[in-house]
Amino acid sequence: MTQRPRLSVIGTGYLGATHAVCMVELGYEVIGLDVDQAKIEALRAGRIPFFEPGLPELLAKHIDSGRLRFTTDYAEVAEFADVHFVCVGTPQQKGQYAADLTYVESAFAALAKHLTRKVLVVGKSTVPAGTAVRMAELLTELAPNMGVELAWNPEFLREGFAVEDTLRPDRLVFGVHSEWAEQTIRSAFAPVIEAGTPVIVTDFATAELVKVAANSFLATKISFINAMAEVCEATGADVTQLADAIGHDVRIGRKFLNAGLGFGGGCLPKDIRAFIARAGELGVDQAVSFLRDVDEINLRRRARTVELGLDLNDGSYRGTQVAVLGAAFKPNSDDVRDSPALDVAAAIGRRGADVRLYDPEANANARRLHPELTYADSLDEAVSGADLVMLLTEWQEFRSMDPEIIGNKVRKRNVVDGRNVLDPVEWRGAGWIYRSLGRP
Repeated sequence: MTQRPRLSVIGTGYLGATHAVCMVELGYEVIGLDVDQAKIEALRAGRIPFFEPGLPELLAKHIDSGRLRFTTDYAEVAEFADVHFVCVGTPQQKGQYAADLTYVESAFAALAKHLTRKVLVVGKSTVPAGTAVRMAELLTELAPNMGVELAWNPEFLREGFAVEDTLRPDRLVFGVHSEWAEQTIRSAFAPVIEAGTPVIVTDFATAELVKVAANSFLATKISFINAMAEVCEATGADVTQLADAIGHDVRIGRKFLNAGLGFGGGCLPKDIRAFIARAGELGVDQAVSFLRDVDEINLRRRARTVELGLDLNDGSYRGTQVAVLGAAFKPNSDDVRDSPALDVAAAIGRRGADVRLYDPEANANARRLHPELTYADSLDEAVSGADLVMLLTEWQEFRSMDPEIIGNKVRKRNVVDGRNVLDPVEWRGAGWIYRSLGRP
């Protein structure tokens, strides 16, 4: 395909909306589809239904340009686009480790029925190995044009950096079964490839495994340093200095060696659990059995953070006012899915604490999940009169707090640094009792 194809994006959640907007920024004409009419109306009006730095400005720019539009009509999408990106969610099944593929199967089936010419359908959703083969069979079965082909192109977005990761990714992975499919998907990423981005062309199964393997490695690295934090607490060692020391080894590296409350969000936890489930189905569960330990270490950090707060409150949260700083699973995001911060806030609330929670972006999402908690509109409001301050999401606003200024607003100078981002010497020098994970 010599000219740039027209693109569609099926599903306008976090991945889909970001992909649609950024592909227009790269010079393509794009139509986005979602079955949620309210979501489509919001996007048409230039409103992003989640927090992602830089994305609202790009959406407004390209809505005005006329090269980006949104619909709920699969027939309109099929008539318009040459390459269709399926970007729907694969949440964890309730009560199980396995991924729920309902949305993926529904999107492929609904689209396939309208494909009357040869096009490429590209799966971007994170799925268990073997899903692509089934989706290719579904296209063959349901698409009126027998020439429709499938490719798999996993996403590697970091929340808070999704625009940069889409416009300038560190690699592109294409799972394809024909030369035509490879050349077509290359044409859908031409500006990115021309900028020098490495391209790995492979088969369906490998492309499916890349994302879950990468997330499993990152989760393992995080849980490793958190396991070392447990050892440091028992020995009196400092896990931050330990991470600095081993991070100088180029084989290890310092990134993702930040001990603390652990990982959460909509990707790492559910992806490693789905990987465990799929490995079991394939009879190779022993190969990834270590991921159960990774998950358990991560969850233990939440319980340990609750215990640190108890230590500063004479063994009970009842009758204490606790300022919880952070609800999102990471800074620069409003995502509270499987958030360690929100999990800890709810846990101490159940133990009788008067929780005053503040997050710069995630208060609304947190309130929907835990309406029983009290939400502050500012840092000052959250800490005013507090018996304990718990820093649980490392927003810059919290990292840069002045211990003396904050100390003048609280009732007691007790702080739990759940992300190891405050300077213990500075805070203790200002009269605070400071506790953190893996540091003396």
